[in-house]
Amino acid sequence: MSTGTNEQMITGGELVAKALKAEGVEVIYTLCGGHIIDIYNGCLNEGIKIIDVRHEEVASHAADGYARMTGKPGCAVVTAGPGTTHALTGVANAFRAEIPMLLIGGQSSLTQHKMGSLQDLPHVDMMQPITKFAATVMSTERCADMVSMAFRETRNGSFGPSFLEIPRDILDSSIPLSKAVVPETGKYSASSKTLADPVDVQKAADIISKAERPCILLGQQVWTSQSTQDAVDFVRNMDIPAYLNGSARGSLPPGDPHHFHRTRRNAFTKSDCIIIVGTPFDFRMGYGKRLNPNATVIQIDMDYRTVGKNRDISLGLVGHIGTTLKAISEAGSKKDRSDWFKELRAGEEAALEKLMPTFTTDKSPISPYRVAWELNQFLNDDTIYIGDGGDVVTISAQAVQPRQPGAWMDPGPLGTLGVGVPYALAAKIAAPEKEVLLYCGDGAFSMTGMDFEAFVRHKAPVLTVIGNNSAQNQIRFGQIMKYGEDKGNVGNLLGDVNFDEFAKIFGGHGEAVREAKDIQPALQRAREAVKSGIPAIVNIWVDKEEFAPGTKNQTMYK
Repeated sequence: MSTGTNEQMITGGELVAKALKAEGVEVIYTLCGGHIIDIYNGCLNEGIKIIDVRHEEVASHAADGYARMTGKPGCAVVTAGPGTTHALTGVANAFRAEIPMLLIGGQSSLTQHKMGSLQDLPHVDMMQPITKFAATVMSTERCADMVSMAFRETRNGSFGPSFLEIPRDILDSSIPLSKAVVPETGKYSASSKTLADPVDVQKAADIISKAERPCILLGQQVWTSQSTQDAVDFVRNMDIPAYLNGSARGSLPPGDPHHFHRTRRNAFTKSDCIIIVGTPFDFRMGYGKRLNPNATVIQIDMDYRTVGKNRDISLGLVGHIGTTLKAISEAGSKKDRSDWFKELRAGEEAALEKLMPTFTTDKSPISPYRVAWELNQFLNDDTIYIGDGGDVVTISAQAVQPRQPGAWMDPGPLGTLGVGVPYALAAKIAAPEKEVLLYCGDGAFSMTGMDFEAFVRHKAPVLTVIGNNSAQNQIRFGQIMKYGEDKGNVGNLLGDVNFDEFAKIFGGHGEAVREAKDIQPALQRAREAVKSGIPAIVNIWVDKEEFAPGTKNQTMYK
């Protein structure tokens, strides 16, 4: 658009899109609303793909999933009021999981603010506790600049989400382009690869080099900071048994001599040096209580606030994961630890042997352990595995081992159900050449499952497997233990839903499985459907009286 003086004019929505483009955003996830349509116009002009879904929570989870898949910040755009509050859970999940994403929410026009206008809410106030940055764009001239500012904050220290609300009249207004601040690609942000204190780097190298029985836990930040190769090089160069947590799963392939899976508790008990990388001492770690109290504990994290939280440590290093691990490796030396490796490997084999009867049982109803084993046998080398649910997914982690970095996605420490469908949508959009397998409980799928239709509409053929026990089983166990059968089956039993038929309603492929021997054939038929471009659901009826060990021990509350 131009004026009579031929000066180029630009709207706020167009400026937002230019800033997204400069950041490298290739797709936005959205549910439409009158407050935000000017952003769509800008995105179309800039060649940014618009993926629309049926619920704003799906949009925000998809932005999170896109970031996990690509290493770039994801972006969701939703309308004001309920549009933004619906998306809030996705932002909170990204906050706890340290995922870089931007949520843009609409807002009523400044001229109508606080007058009772449609969908007017204090969005920024609500978002501030669960974001790294939350602000209102108060002028059209600042639209692009504020978007860039928000993106910078997503990668400041540990990663996380940002939020911007943009009033309707700010997006709609046109200004001379000369008056706008439009950051240029590569010219408005610095590298975030900061190195921990070199003195502490040398201390860590010396401690690790001398340790007789060290082990390392690689967590979420390894993947999100794009430090996988540096982490792998560190493990190999220092010759340390490695355990993988969260999105770091797949950093080392199954069968790798440095990859250990089932002996973590044993290693944590017997190690003289434990290195915790990019994951907090939260409930998943027993708040640090499960570590050998006499071990030297080194914690490496991108967030100063995480280091030493909940448990004293011997040495803490704050910095970019890859940069810091590389520096320690270069300063250290390898030590012969063959006896320690042999001990742990023997433990791995014994643990697997103990589990095999459970993994291969033919009992009916089908054991969720058998489903987990069959899924691991089914995975291809390029399969992206997404877990969304309580017990059935927790059990699957005992068997399913992704074959490559970035091939495991789960909600993270917030434990949000319903992330699976949006994660799968984002994964397939970001990497259409890869097989995307979503495994969920029936309760989790029910929360966002209507966007199975988005798989069809956006030509994103995802293979969905549902471990269906007609219950919110993880919670059910605790209720029964506390209150008995009569009061324990309250608020947690669901109806028997034929999700295989649900898939067919939307034009997908559906399979129902009630016998263990039928799992693999059904999965293979679903794979062929997906290869032909049709999303599929394999609905596996599983035993609701089978619970995960952590559920039985109620470790989530300890």
